[in-house]
Amino acid sequence: MEALMAQKNYEVDAVLVGAGIMSATLGVLLKELDPGIRLEIVEMQDSDALESSNPWNNAGTGHAGLCELNYTPQAADGTVKAQKAVEINTKFEVSKQFWAYLLEQGTFGSAQSFINPVPHLSFVRGDKDIGYLKTRFEALKKHHCFADMEYTEDQATLDEWMPLMMAGRNPNERLAATRSQGGTDVNFGALTSQLLQHLASKPDTTQSYDHKVTGLERSDGGWQVTVKDRKSGESRVIKARFVFLGAGGGALPLLQMSGIPEGHGYGGFPVSGQWLRCDNPEIVKQHQAKVYSLAAVGAPPMSVPHLDTRVVDGKKSLLFGPYAGFTTKFLKHGSFLDLPLSIRLSNIGPMLAVARDNMDLTRYLIKEVKQSMADRLETLRGFYPELNPQDWRLEIAGQRVQIIKKDAERGGKLEFGTEIVAAADGTIAALLGASPGASVSVSAMLDLLQRCFAGQMKSEAWIARLKEIFKASAKDLQESPELYRSVQAASNQRLGLVAPAQAKAAPTAASADS
Repeated sequence: MEALMAQKNYEVDAVLVGAGIMSATLGVLLKELDPGIRLEIVEMQDSDALESSNPWNNAGTGHAGLCELNYTPQAADGTVKAQKAVEINTKFEVSKQFWAYLLEQGTFGSAQSFINPVPHLSFVRGDKDIGYLKTRFEALKKHHCFADMEYTEDQATLDEWMPLMMAGRNPNERLAATRSQGGTDVNFGALTSQLLQHLASKPDTTQSYDHKVTGLERSDGGWQVTVKDRKSGESRVIKARFVFLGAGGGALPLLQMSGIPEGHGYGGFPVSGQWLRCDNPEIVKQHQAKVYSLAAVGAPPMSVPHLDTRVVDGKKSLLFGPYAGFTTKFLKHGSFLDLPLSIRLSNIGPMLAVARDNMDLTRYLIKEVKQSMADRLETLRGFYPELNPQDWRLEIAGQRVQIIKKDAERGGKLEFGTEIVAAADGTIAALLGASPGASVSVSAMLDLLQRCFAGQMKSEAWIARLKEIFKASAKDLQESPELYRSVQAASNQRLGLVAPAQAKAAPTAASADS
């Protein structure tokens, strides 16, 4: 591959732009399905996982719909639907199947370096929100994905579940919480690095860092990708049959550069963020959970407040936030010109419509930007009344570029989630949006393969390999309680997520990564 790269023009089967969790996942999937495929990953920074996949740029929640209240909004009639939470839960189980499969190959490293068991809790205060949480619990509990969820309003139980948060509270305050012991904390940066290291061991794979894509042009049923070495200043052209734009916030400008009609009308709304971080071991040991609550009125779903246990490089910390902000950068290491340069005739209408219809969000972001450290700590006191300000410091989170797209009724709408935008011929695709992105990265990339590698996905060889890797699809897991429990148990055992009682029953599996 190096000899080919020395040429000004050379050909590969696929170019994956961005060295984050999405490109890493897609690259490994492609190699598992077709060991002979020729891949190149192009990354603008000098290392992998420096943007959204970095562990300090995201909450590290293994999003499974267990605690995130924005996945189960309450309708005007008071009902709460479980379907979105179920979909996210089963998609996370698909991710776990893939990671467990890679670990079984014996060359993927340790599960504990990237995933650890951390209970997921939802926490509310006051009669209205308690009524919502109880309705949510009853709706979720009917589905087998949430059969183990617990609910309480009991003070002693709450003291046991979240002691740090309960100390110093008014004993007459009405509180409620749900708990799911099967929650996880995921270091998506470490996972990305392990995926890319695994990929580097395969033949015909190249990872080019400090390289920037400066051109995308159609060529002979594929694409010519112009890449510039940011250190030497030299450019080269890669001919590729398929291109994936998985560069996080940087995917939208690249999609626009491609000129495909499917990308017309898309815009981006960048939201920055900050965390409060505590590394004091005496405080950290008192809070072993991820506790999510309800977002403020007008706040984006990614700004749902939560107090989280994080496990990064074997050390535990606490994160609280995020505190949202606004910047015109699409990447943490991006340019303030990113937003203005993304405006086109095709997307200015949807962007103006979104600005008109989201004044609450605008006011919320202005308020967040103006906050002082004292203001941020006061918000944290709602979770942790007895905090010591000296234990907490500010941590800058990653950028999130929310999707703006055309809407027939309103002219444009702002979407919180992820979306694949692909050319009709399947030769290029971009992943836009944010949460629950990384947690459902495997399902997202399987969807991409269905759209862009449709012929191969129907071949006997690929079908057989997929059955080896995945014992059940997300749809299968949604429909069959027995299959869900057996697949989840197998993945948990391989990933070291078994409960202590289970670990005693299966010591070999539980200690496989120790």
